Amino acid sequence: LGFGNRRSNTTGLNFQNSNYQILENIRSFIGEWNSTFGKNMANSLISGYTQQDESRASRGTFFPMVDVLEGGSVYTTFGFEPFTPNNELRYNTFQIQNNLTMYRKGHALTFGGSVERYESENVFFPGAQSAYVYNSLADFYADANGYVANPNRTTSPVTLRLFQVRWMNIPEMEKPVQPLQVWYSGGYAQDVWQARDRLTVTYGIRLDVPVFGDTGFANANADALSFRDETGATVQYSTKKLPDPNVLWSPRVGFNWDVTGDRRTQVRGGTGIFTGRPAYVWISNQIGNTGVLTGFESVSNTTARPFNPSPDRYKPANVTGAPATSYELALTDPNFKFPQVWRTSIAVDHKLPFGWSGTAEFLYNRDVNGVYYINANLAPANTTFSGVDARPRWSLGGTSNRINAAVANAIVLKNQNDGSAWNVSGSVEKTYRAGFFIKGGYRYGESRNTVDPGSIAFGSWNGNPHRGDPNNPGMAFAGTSPGHRVFAAASFSFEYLKFGATAFSVFWEGYTSGNTSYNFSGDLNGDGGTANDLIYVPKDASEMNFQAYTSGTRTFTAAEQAQAWDAFIGQDSYLSKHRGRYAERGAVFLPMVFKTDLSISQDLFKSLRGRRHSAQFRVDMLNFMNLLNSNWGVGQRLVTTTPLIVPTAAQGGPADASGRAQYRLRAIGTDLISKSLEQTAGVGDVYRVQFSIRYTF
Repeated sequence: LGFGNRRSNTTGLNFQNSNYQILENIRSFIGEWNSTFGKNMANSLISGYTQQDESRASRGTFFPMVDVLEGGSVYTTFGFEPFTPNNELRYNTFQIQNNLTMYRKGHALTFGGSVERYESENVFFPGAQSAYVYNSLADFYADANGYVANPNRTTSPVTLRLFQVRWMNIPEMEKPVQPLQVWYSGGYAQDVWQARDRLTVTYGIRLDVPVFGDTGFANANADALSFRDETGATVQYSTKKLPDPNVLWSPRVGFNWDVTGDRRTQVRGGTGIFTGRPAYVWISNQIGNTGVLTGFESVSNTTARPFNPSPDRYKPANVTGAPATSYELALTDPNFKFPQVWRTSIAVDHKLPFGWSGTAEFLYNRDVNGVYYINANLAPANTTFSGVDARPRWSLGGTSNRINAAVANAIVLKNQNDGSAWNVSGSVEKTYRAGFFIKGGYRYGESRNTVDPGSIAFGSWNGNPHRGDPNNPGMAFAGTSPGHRVFAAASFSFEYLKFGATAFSVFWEGYTSGNTSYNFSGDLNGDGGTANDLIYVPKDASEMNFQAYTSGTRTFTAAEQAQAWDAFIGQDSYLSKHRGRYAERGAVFLPMVFKTDLSISQDLFKSLRGRRHSAQFRVDMLNFMNLLNSNWGVGQRLVTTTPLIVPTAAQGGPADASGRAQYRLRAIGTDLISKSLEQTAGVGDVYRVQFSIRYTF
């Protein structure tokens, strides 16, 4: 909602009332009954109930949210946080599970079942406060002053970048409650088989069946509409229909082999399918976005929505409960299944010379039922850019990129099996008799998918960087792709005089601090998404097409920008290696961060009346090296992920007269951007000291 990226922007600052608070309240009860039957059977019955409230609270009063841009990115934001109006999530979960284990010669057989009842009351009303996006502070001042002069005007003196508003569409209903009810049942059987003295094999199978309650809202108008899937085929969807019950099978097998019989070398591994329930908000999105519960308007490049401090100014005066005149849709593919992954691992544990032991492990995951999204209301592109960057383009403006003009977007939750991940790791360790322990290790992994699903359907699709068709973005690095991690740990402890003990421990690690993408700022291809078009990295200045512009009192010529952009590419470790190619989603890995934690504890103990009483005084110094030098233990991030800015329609738009993509190089202050990285300034970038006292008896 709005322009986005308003709280993590180097060149912008948001006001407090555009933030929010999380009100976390959890009550959980659980009971377990273990019993035995005869000499060879045992049973475990576990039952639990959890009640959670994860609603939000605002940091300000109800007022329209305003994003003010400068140089193509958010300069400041004020007003009510866009996703906080009536943002309430309460859910109750009841679970019961029973495991019966029977021991036979060479076998341990387990049979079990589980049932979960999930009910949630999700209220999500983003945009109820109205959202305005202005291209500059001067534009906002002009529009706000126009309201002061004439509160009843119907035309703005400036062109708004974007206006959005959402309203309740059912009379006398205060807020859009999205009820969700799910029964999730499973059964399983497993055998731990001692196949040989040195070989244990574990195999089994599990089946799960989810059943959704009939809690959706039907929109007959939307049900009659035709849409377009990612293959170009014409499709229709039922707005009320939630996923059908389906049986999900999960067979698995694993082993542990003592190679030499003395546990000096052990080989272990396994393969199988694992099923997990999705984030249920993915499903409840559909209940809240059918065009019946709420209506939604999103208008770009308009003068027909002049600023008004009333959040209700542009909401319909009367609603009847009939489908809204304008709305968003969140839909679920009729064949959607709960996420499943095929997971395989192989590992070796080996006792090394001189008292050391080592482990090496490889893990591989492959999606069976992965998750991705399409916008089924996205019309086919009507043209392409000319030149080296010949990506598809929706160039006609307005609602021409929609198949159905009244539907802002129709995001469909679907399955695919393209995603994968792998991870390789190794570690060594040794324990000394004198109370000294040391361990070290290394890990590297990659994860790839087509989309990183989030809690908002449209945001998951719209925020997914791509270089062509947003409904077919292709495989790329996931936002959670782990990269490198190296660590070392050591501890030393000793007791003295039978009443005290002192322990020292240190933990050092280095890790890849994240990954991101280089995108355009603005909607280059006209598909309706901002900041999700991956940049093309030119080979040289001949493939660049900059537009001259003035920022403040400084004018940047096209040649000046081309020279600065070429130098920027040259100093960037990713861009310099990808000249002549499109940037890849998630492929910009940030530099590794190295941190050290130090801990010292002092124990005093004594036996009184047959019981040991102990008092411990502990000091933990997190990111200890930052205490010694403020530049140590500090992360880095990109100065901006959007170094190239798409001109607005008033500035000439995304294409020049010959159809080539045109853009501007971002200025930081009075100078063009010249470096990729800057230090981060979060809690994890400073040292912290914690003191604790514990008494046990």
